[in-house]
Amino acid sequence: MINEDTKKFGACITKLINKEDLLRAEAKEMFCQVLLDEQPEMQQGAFLAALTSKGETAEEIAGSWEAIYELDTVKVIPDLSGPIVENCGTGMDVVKTFNISTAASIIAAANGIPMAKHGARAITSACGTVDILEELGVDVECSPEIVKRSIEKAGIGIFNGMSPKIHPRALGRILSQISFGTTLNIAASLANPALPHYGVRGVYARELVEPVARVMREIGYERAIVIHGLAEDGMQGMDEASTLGGTIVAELRENGEINQYSLFPEEIGIRRTQKDLLAPCGNREEEALRLLAVLNGKEEGARSDIVCLNAAFIFYLMDAGTSLQKGYHQAKEIIQSGKAIEKLKDWVREQNQEPEKGMKKLDRLLSMSLN
Repeated sequence: MINEDTKKFGACITKLINKEDLLRAEAKEMFCQVLLDEQPEMQQGAFLAALTSKGETAEEIAGSWEAIYELDTVKVIPDLSGPIVENCGTGMDVVKTFNISTAASIIAAANGIPMAKHGARAITSACGTVDILEELGVDVECSPEIVKRSIEKAGIGIFNGMSPKIHPRALGRILSQISFGTTLNIAASLANPALPHYGVRGVYARELVEPVARVMREIGYERAIVIHGLAEDGMQGMDEASTLGGTIVAELRENGEINQYSLFPEEIGIRRTQKDLLAPCGNREEEALRLLAVLNGKEEGARSDIVCLNAAFIFYLMDAGTSLQKGYHQAKEIIQSGKAIEKLKDWVREQNQEPEKGMKKLDRLLSMSLN
């Protein structure tokens, strides 16, 4: 027998299939039932697929974030005098690239900006943020207390969004059972245990740029930048600022206003590149070596350009007096100074239950990347 709660849940799925939007409270309630495993697995999967297919509204994303943050997120408050920043992408984008946001966050931390990342293993990509950092020697399965210490001492840390130590009730269970992008790519990534109030967020579709900025305002962000980068054809896109074509931007300012605009690489002084130069290789060790080549200055071409552009958005977010062009050149200088690699070493030492083991892993890859 199908009970009344299951029927009611199914009726909401039917609404989504018919392209009808949910209220924030409805979305929150449905996500609570998914997190608490109160619905049959087929209903849970149908809900996630129907909502993603319809296209999420700001209210639906906010409701799902609220459920995840309240029910299934460990709360952490790093002891820092200034604001904490995050940067990440949603995944699910059509144009697949190497892990740009990870490299950009290390450069930002090397510039004195405290970074609290919240990422996951690959779901729709070849190598996720957690995957590549694990390859580099960061302990991605550690306790939230160790991540907190890393943010405090190294100025950067990552919470593993698929770890039961970070989301103890259900998130890891759900993400491990699906291999397609869903609303969780947006809502769950926003459920950062450190609850930053400043962030740069990449999204997989241009239609999400302004709604996600509104969601970030609604859940307490003071300043935020949401971006969607376009490929050469102006149609396909990525969850990063692009050097292939234009970038669509929604900027949340301190007064609550959201301004939208487009940016092109030429405005920063960057020559446009080709998609294949930014593509991932699929091998974790090779991906780690390529990232190190950017951070140690050995790679000064297309990969370095797009990383420095994305780092520039973080610099701009945190300093109204810094232009994106200035931030881009500043990121290049940080790489050449060696500060980016030193920051990565700090990170591996601090976010680790076994620092010596992590450093041995990183040192081996550093040696390989310089040969």
